[in-house]
Amino acid sequence: MKGKCVCVLWGECRLSLKPGEREGSVRTDPIRSPGFAHLSASSGSPAVPKNAPTTAQLHSFHTLARLCLKFYKAGLSSMWTENSQKLQAGFRRGRGTRDQIANMRWIMEKAREFQKDIYFCFIDYAKAFDCVDHSKLWQVLKEMGVPDHLICLLRNLYVGQEATVRTGYGTTDRFKIGKGVRQGCILSPWLFNLYAEFIIRKAGLDESQAGIKIARRNINNLRYADDTTLMAESEEELKNLLMRVKEESAKYGLKLNIKKTKIMATGPITSWQIEGEEMEAVRDLTFLGSMITADGDSSHEIKRRLLLGRKAMANLGSILKIRDITLPTKVCIVKAMVFPVVMYGSESWTIKKADRRRIDAFELWCWRRLLRVPWTARRSNVSILKEISPECSLEGQIVKLRLQYFGHLMRREDSLEKTLMLGKMEGTRRRGRQRTRWLDGVLEATNMSLTKLRETVEDRSAWHALVHGVTKSRTRLNNNMLLIILYYPGQGATLSLRGGQGDGQSDDVGVCV
Repeated sequence: MKGKCVCVLWGECRLSLKPGEREGSVRTDPIRSPGFAHLSASSGSPAVPKNAPTTAQLHSFHTLARLCLKFYKAGLSSMWTENSQKLQAGFRRGRGTRDQIANMRWIMEKAREFQKDIYFCFIDYAKAFDCVDHSKLWQVLKEMGVPDHLICLLRNLYVGQEATVRTGYGTTDRFKIGKGVRQGCILSPWLFNLYAEFIIRKAGLDESQAGIKIARRNINNLRYADDTTLMAESEEELKNLLMRVKEESAKYGLKLNIKKTKIMATGPITSWQIEGEEMEAVRDLTFLGSMITADGDSSHEIKRRLLLGRKAMANLGSILKIRDITLPTKVCIVKAMVFPVVMYGSESWTIKKADRRRIDAFELWCWRRLLRVPWTARRSNVSILKEISPECSLEGQIVKLRLQYFGHLMRREDSLEKTLMLGKMEGTRRRGRQRTRWLDGVLEATNMSLTKLRETVEDRSAWHALVHGVTKSRTRLNNNMLLIILYYPGQGATLSLRGGQGDGQSDDVGVCV
């Protein structure tokens, strides 16, 4: 059945791509001509030529094209998995922005804990995806081990590309395209990743001893697609890494935007001069949508996210005032459109007591605004929460994300995130009380040691029950509730919820997992 469908689609595509037989008609390749295709009227039709491809034919062509691209993508993805490093998290299955944000925060946390100065350079390429040279792309693919037949198929997609530009004075003549990966094509991310991976290898970052040593592992760069971050333990090493990447990138058509490229350090640093242009030194930076500060504190990002959440809540004001929408529906709207704005990147937050109070205050502000309760009204927070009846507080949802992320990383065999989360950096801790670490928050929430957590994570049912119990204890309707977790080797974990509701009564709930 599939073979017949492909034959039918191929026949339709051949018809749609068949050269025009009538004088005055124009046919274009929808894949290689992304510009504006104007069909002139033929003698038999005042508007559209009779032999013009129908909508069904064009749809069949694009359907077959998508099928072919998926086959190409499968081949590229296998090559990418074999040739790529774990330092690249862009367009990879099971990896995302949260991983690189967490990696950055953990590196800065280790540096602060062991009193090490770390220097970062956040590289910004000028129109990176649009500057990939096609002729050099095929050479890169060949050197990266991509089979010749796959390179030939990919070359056929790019060779002969034409485009036009529509201006206020009309449409320009067609011109050929020799740079840039195809916008919207499912192959473009994989092609660019291989292109960027080759540049990093040619720059010698794999063999370089410059970088940060954590758990006997040298790390000198973190990448997400075209966002590249270099790091080293000295300013001279970082400059050396930057110049090597800059020179190799220029050979393959990628140019650094010096004005948007920033440097940051946990210690003192001054601005640099690169080819007569100043590279700014900053104390904070938005990295993949999350604010990273030189001191490694998450409080700045939490305040920023709460402010963005207030703006999102204000934008929903006209919707939340509609009386025809029920209260449970409005609560779902807030949870779906406001809370995710606040919780972006929260898996890697190190939350203090002051941050918890801010998060709780923001949540109650949202519920009071939803219920249209003025600040002058003398209503307690408990009455507001009873009317809303939230299943879990916002702070509880953040704790849930953090625990789920911890379990996800602990079950991985070998990952960069797991190394940075559990590894240690050479150096000595400062005297006195240490600052709260990310892992301390996990141990505090579960009331278990790291050794016991390792064993519990391997049992998915026990771990899910543990996370569920911790989350349910964060409703804030029962402030005096105590979560007790007892772990017995070989028997799983026992969750005991004990607490009072403020009315003299107590509840005991036991859950065995």
